Amino acid sequence: MKIQAAVTRASHAPMSIETLDLDDPRDGEVLVKVVAVGICHTDMAIRDKALPVPQPIVLGHEGAGIVEEAGAAVTKVKRGDRVVMTFNSCGKCPSCNEHAATYCHEFFAYNFSGARPDGSIPLRKGNERIHGNFFGQSSFATYALCHERNVVKVPEDAPLEILGPLACGIQTGAGAVLNALKVGMGQSLAVFGVGSVGLSAIMAAHMIGAATVIAVDLVDERLQLARELGATHVVNAGKENPVEAIMKITGSGVNFSFESAGVAPVVRQAVESLAPRGLCGIVGAPPLGSETTLDLTHLMSAGRGVRGIVEGDSTPNVFIPHMIEMHRQGRFPFDRLIRKYSFGDINAAIADSEAGRTVKPVLLMDA
Repeated sequence: MKIQAAVTRASHAPMSIETLDLDDPRDGEVLVKVVAVGICHTDMAIRDKALPVPQPIVLGHEGAGIVEEAGAAVTKVKRGDRVVMTFNSCGKCPSCNEHAATYCHEFFAYNFSGARPDGSIPLRKGNERIHGNFFGQSSFATYALCHERNVVKVPEDAPLEILGPLACGIQTGAGAVLNALKVGMGQSLAVFGVGSVGLSAIMAAHMIGAATVIAVDLVDERLQLARELGATHVVNAGKENPVEAIMKITGSGVNFSFESAGVAPVVRQAVESLAPRGLCGIVGAPPLGSETTLDLTHLMSAGRGVRGIVEGDSTPNVFIPHMIEMHRQGRFPFDRLIRKYSFGDINAAIADSEAGRTVKPVLLMDA
């Protein structure tokens, strides 16, 4: 079928809206009419070749829409169902078998190869193959092919125009706090970097009753929003040493720290901010090969820990509906992060995100 899609053809360059041909769904695939799609930092990182993902390619991995057609083997959804498309996974490796699909042994092949796992490419323009299947969807397009494993059915009354970011950015931040770090009532958390991921972590911590939630960033406007969404303290790292500020606030450090900026030296600050037995979670994605140094005595002698977190350790079929319900109850106001754009304005939306003018851009296909 003919679709409109935003094609990435070069790093640090605008995407172009082009007419492409999209394959019909295979037995285990789902064709989704995209209603809205979030723009994530990962899309921009892949555009700029932070990972060896082939181009030209259609990116987009926070899609929400309506099932147009389900393959013959699909039982999870049917035509007309409202869905969110999230990350893909193999369903067969040890991690997937242990309900830890975010650490699928084939995660790169299923999400970053630019093709289906069998190597086939579902998009083309005339005789030119356009790489797709990004995060099992490539949803910077009017229609997307996803897979039964990475499609999540949502309630009929759920607002599709804002749900896409639950698939990655918001899921990553909230899930890191609730599923991975397991921050508890009365505990303390410092969040380094308050973009959409960090702000989602702050909202989740506030929702479950963390006593001290410290937001660290360089932009005062972001810090003000963090305070409105649940941060008890804010620190502008451009004006004061964040480790010293956190120690002054807490006395001995935080129970948990969360690094979402993707800046290697900030990881060290996040670790240095920990109290004894504290745990630092890392979700930021610096370029391949990035390194930082840690004081091993500081780490070992007080039982501190560091762990990487992917997609918030989430089981999307469970966690995404939970976030939708918490939003419905007014306890998780992630809509405050979102600014809507028409699909044709994708490059303006990306520019606003990179400049910090927009926390979470969402593209509306019919706007």
